[in-house]
Amino acid sequence: MARVAPIGKITPISQAGRKTTQRTVGGTYQAVFVMGIISLLLLGGIGSRLAYLQIVEGKTNQERAENNRIRTIPKQPVRGTIFDRKGKVLASSRLSHSVFIWPIAQTKNNWDKTVERLARVLEIPEEEIRQKVTQSDYSAPTLIRIARGLDVGQITALKEYNSDLEGIEIDIEHVRDYPEEDLGAHVLGYTGELDAEQLEKRKKDGYRLGDIVGQMGVEESLESQLRGEWGGKQVEVNGKGKVLRILGQKEAKAGKDITLTLDAELQKVAAATLGRRKGAIVALDPRNGEVLAMASYPTFDPNIFSGRITPQMWEELQGEGNPFVNRALRGFPPASTFKVVTATAGMESEKYPPGTVLNTFAYLRVGGTAFGEWNKAGFGPLGYVRALAWSSNTFFGQIGRGVSGPTLIDWSRRYGFGEKTGIELSSESGGLIADEKWKQENYDWEWTVGDTINMSIGQGFTQATPLQVAVMFAVVANGGYRVTPHLFKEEKDESEWRTSLDLEPETLETLRSGLRAVITTGTGSKLGYVPMAGKSGTAEAPPGPTHAWFGGYAPYNDPEIVVVAFAENSGGGGSKVAGPMVAKVVDAYLKGKK
Repeated sequence: MARVAPIGKITPISQAGRKTTQRTVGGTYQAVFVMGIISLLLLGGIGSRLAYLQIVEGKTNQERAENNRIRTIPKQPVRGTIFDRKGKVLASSRLSHSVFIWPIAQTKNNWDKTVERLARVLEIPEEEIRQKVTQSDYSAPTLIRIARGLDVGQITALKEYNSDLEGIEIDIEHVRDYPEEDLGAHVLGYTGELDAEQLEKRKKDGYRLGDIVGQMGVEESLESQLRGEWGGKQVEVNGKGKVLRILGQKEAKAGKDITLTLDAELQKVAAATLGRRKGAIVALDPRNGEVLAMASYPTFDPNIFSGRITPQMWEELQGEGNPFVNRALRGFPPASTFKVVTATAGMESEKYPPGTVLNTFAYLRVGGTAFGEWNKAGFGPLGYVRALAWSSNTFFGQIGRGVSGPTLIDWSRRYGFGEKTGIELSSESGGLIADEKWKQENYDWEWTVGDTINMSIGQGFTQATPLQVAVMFAVVANGGYRVTPHLFKEEKDESEWRTSLDLEPETLETLRSGLRAVITTGTGSKLGYVPMAGKSGTAEAPPGPTHAWFGGYAPYNDPEIVVVAFAENSGGGGSKVAGPMVAKVVDAYLKGKK
C-alpha cells in the first residue's frame, strides 16, 4: 500500500526548480509589459488620427459630408424674347428635356460604367462627357448639363436604365426657339453653351459652366439684357438621391424683352428677293438709321443650335458659301455707287462746282495705264446729272484726279467709309479707304494718280459694305446727314442718330437730280415703274465674274426708305441684276404703307 504525504506538509523545492519558476514569471511580466506598450502606441495612433481628422481636417470632412447630402439645383433664367418693330416674335423660348450629371453621386472610379451607358444612349463620345465633368469637378454638388433637346427615344431609354445610371437626372428647361427659322438669322444670331475659353473670360461677370449665351448677332450684342439672372434650389437628399427637403430657393429672373427695328414682313420680301443668290440686301430708314431689313445668303437656321452640334455637323454648316458670314457687313469694291462721294468731293471742294461740264472719252491715260469708259467710246460733254445717269468713268476719273487723293479720301471718310458704322453687330467690317500711309505699309510704294482715279470710280483698294453704301445713300435722301444704323428700337429723337455733313444745298440738289435721272433716263430706266432715285454699280472681281450693286431711296421726293442690293460674283451688271431686287423691296414697302 503506497504511502500518502500528510495534509499540510510542504514538499521542499530544489534549487533548480526555483530558478525555472522565476524565469517563467519574469517572462510573463515582460510579455505583458510589451503588449501594454504596443496597445498604448496603437491607441495613441488612433487617437492622434482621430484628433487630426476632427481638428485639422474636420471642416473639410464636414463639407464632404454636407456635399453628399446637400445638392444645388440651378435654375436657368428664361431668356428675353426678341420682337420685330410691329410686335412679331422673332426669337423666344420653348421647353425641352435635358440630361444632367450629379458628379458627387458616386466616386470618380465608378463613373466608367455610367458614362459608357450614357454615351451609348445619347450617341455622344465618352470623352466629351468626361471632359464636361472634369471641367466642373467630380466632387461638385451642382448638376452638370450633358445634353439638350432629348427626343422621346432617348428619354425612354434613360428611364429604362435608371437603376444603372446613378447620379443622372432628366429635367425640363427652356431652350431658344426661332419661329421664323432662317429669317433674319444673321441679325438675330444664335445661342449656345459657353466653351472653356469663353467661360474663363466671363467668370468675372458671374457666368458658370453650362451657361447658354448669345454667340452671334443681337443675341450676342444684347446678351446682358437678354440673359436674365440665375435662380435655383438647395435641397437635402438621401443616399439614393431622393429629395428630403428644400433648404433654400431663389427664383430665376427672366431676361429683358427686346424690340428690334426690323420689319419681319419686309425682311421676308428681302430674303425672298435675294433667293439663292449669294449676296445681301439692306433696307433702312434714312431719317434715323433704323434698319428695316437685312438679308444675307447663304444663310442658316439658328434652331439647330438649341441641340447638340457635333464636329461633323459644324463642318457641314461651314460648307458651301460660308453661311455664317453676314455679307451686308462684309467689304467689297463698291464700284460706281461710290461716284456719289466723288461728285460730292468735286462740288464741295469748289474745283468742280455743280454747273461743271467735262468732255468724256473712250479712256483716260495716266502714265502707262488706260482707265477705260464702260461703253468704250465716251459720252461726249457731260455735267454731273447726266454723268451720274450714265455712270461715266472718265467724267468721275477727271473729278477724282482734279481734287487729288487726300480730298477724295477725306470725303470718303466723312460719308463713313473706312470705319464701322456702329451697328450693334460685332461681325461688322469697317471696309477700307486706303491712303499713302496704308499703301507704304502694305505695298512699300507711294500713292499714285492712278490710285486716286481707281478710288473715284469705286475700284482699286476701296472696300465698302452694303450697309455703308446704304448710309451713303441716306445722306442724299435725308438732306445731308450721316446716320448711325441701328437695330435696337429706342424712342429717341432723329437728331440723336445723325450728324450733318454740312453739304451745300446746290450739292444736294445736284446729287438728287442725278440719282433720279438714273431711273428716268439713265442706266436704271427699266426700273421707272417705282418712284425712286438710285445708282448702279458693276465691280470687277477677278478672277471671278463681276459683282452687281444697286442702291436707291423712295419716294424720290420725300424719302422714307433706302435699299441697297449686292450680288456677289453674279455677273450681268448692277442695273440688270441688283436693280430689280431694290425695286421689288421698295415696291413692297410702298404697297405695305398703303
